[in-house]
Amino acid sequence: MNYLDELESESIYVLREAFAQFENPALLFSGGKDSLLCYHLAKKAFEPLPMPFPLVHIDTGHNFQETLAFRDELVRKSGAMLIVGYVQDSIDNGTAIEEHGHHASRNALQTVTLLETIEKHGFDCCIGGARRDEEKARAKERFFSHRDEFGQWNPRNQRPELWNLYNGKKKEGEHFRVFPISNWTELDVWNYIKREEIQIPSLYISHKREVFYRNGVYYSNTPYMSRNPDERLEIKQVRFRTIGDVTCTGAIVSNASNLTEVIDEITKSKLTERGTRIDDKRSASSMEDRKSQGYF
Repeated sequence: MNYLDELESESIYVLREAFAQFENPALLFSGGKDSLLCYHLAKKAFEPLPMPFPLVHIDTGHNFQETLAFRDELVRKSGAMLIVGYVQDSIDNGTAIEEHGHHASRNALQTVTLLETIEKHGFDCCIGGARRDEEKARAKERFFSHRDEFGQWNPRNQRPELWNLYNGKKKEGEHFRVFPISNWTELDVWNYIKREEIQIPSLYISHKREVFYRNGVYYSNTPYMSRNPDERLEIKQVRFRTIGDVTCTGAIVSNASNLTEVIDEITKSKLTERGTRIDDKRSASSMEDRKSQGYF
């Protein structure tokens, strides 16, 4: 088989195992390429039946409008069930505290809203698009990643996964995160998207955008970010390698106008995929700290 077929087969097996072992699973959906890949694989795993679990999006209120429009159009066309948890609701309820200042972001606040959404709907399994090649903390993840009754992740308390056997046993109040594309790389994702002709948000393709430069990264000019006096606005030809909260997601200068050019650019790039994500740079253990608290 082609190596993409092998990755596809493994991911579909994990998705079917998750559906078989858990009572109320959901698919975490951001509208980014990895969650779109999981969505596409989930449809394949259960066709001709409809996908048997809802999409869950945690909306920071500071998302790219292109992403939200893409999400809503996908739901309209597919008829998928969409559940949205709003970070603004967590702030209004006092369970999350808004950050302030030039480097303020709502990205970390998603953890609170995610855990509240899981509890509200009784999800015992949340399927996500994290990959081991993205970041060192995510490299520690199992396919079936255990979370305790507080939604916390302990990398020392995970189940062994030998011979493709996955253990989803849990106590009352605990849940699992399941990562069916753990073994995929960024390049694998893009090659598969091209092969399968999966629709993606326009943010991934080069376009002109008003941006400003901060700490080696270009950021979009939006009402959600305040600029320092020396941060000048300029028009650049850019695209995004990851899509998250607009306040922490940087762009790269690029002329890649189609998927072939995107793949060629990634092949040659020396910058890591999350090299433009400022939330990963707050400390050396930033991602692991957030994951331990219940982050995606």
